[in-house]
Amino acid sequence: MHKVSYPSNVNDEERAGFTLIELLVVIAILALLIAILLPALRQARNQAHRAACAGNLRQVGVAIHMYAEDFGNTIPFGPAGRPVTGSNFYTVTGNVTSLLSLEDGAPVGLGLLLDGYLAHQPTVLFCPGADQPSEAREQLARVGQAQAQSDFYYRHASVDMLTGTPKVSHIKLSDLGRNSKGQPIAALVTDVQFLAHPSLAAFQVKTRTSHQKAASNILFAAGHVKSVSNRDDKLTVDIGNAPYDALELILDMFELADDHR
Repeated sequence: MHKVSYPSNVNDEERAGFTLIELLVVIAILALLIAILLPALRQARNQAHRAACAGNLRQVGVAIHMYAEDFGNTIPFGPAGRPVTGSNFYTVTGNVTSLLSLEDGAPVGLGLLLDGYLAHQPTVLFCPGADQPSEAREQLARVGQAQAQSDFYYRHASVDMLTGTPKVSHIKLSDLGRNSKGQPIAALVTDVQFLAHPSLAAFQVKTRTSHQKAASNILFAAGHVKSVSNRDDKLTVDIGNAPYDALELILDMFELADDHR
């Protein structure tokens, strides 16, 4: 067996392949590359979620139009406002716009599309870009049993009453009327951007946002969807600890959305 010997001018560090300084440089370069790539990857992921959410809204739009064809040009309707009951004043806070079913489980609003129109794709009522964990499976299981909600605001007949039954004349898809600015009502469904004080969680009123609040997808009555910047928070509904302001604020948000049609 031959013994391998190194030239006397090669020291131990050179025989090791990398010096400590070289290794640290490589690690620093890798860390820099990761720091550069991560924001780009995060942005690409967010854009993909936003696009998927817009796709869901388009399917909701198709379902609304199919429903209107079957029900005399009316859009899915309701619910009528309900008075406060016990520890739950959820249905009079404005978040009623995202309801799929009432406390007794009766489908309302977009929940009326689940029987037939969205029976094979009910999860389109939820946004892949929601900033909180998805509740799709849990909420859909409640429809028919208890109160359930989606990830979208739904402008069902532009109802602005806390209690009572809205006028049926304002739910025609081809003529939704005009908003308080005198402009034709155009925006039907939008991403939820809703901020509430943690103390309201006990009353089923909770913060829920989409796309880091940077943008909101809007479905218009004509059937098209637009992604609109929300970096100025104009499409964000922040009720603080005043839940009864929510309905008015959501309707104000929809009127801003009308401008983007």
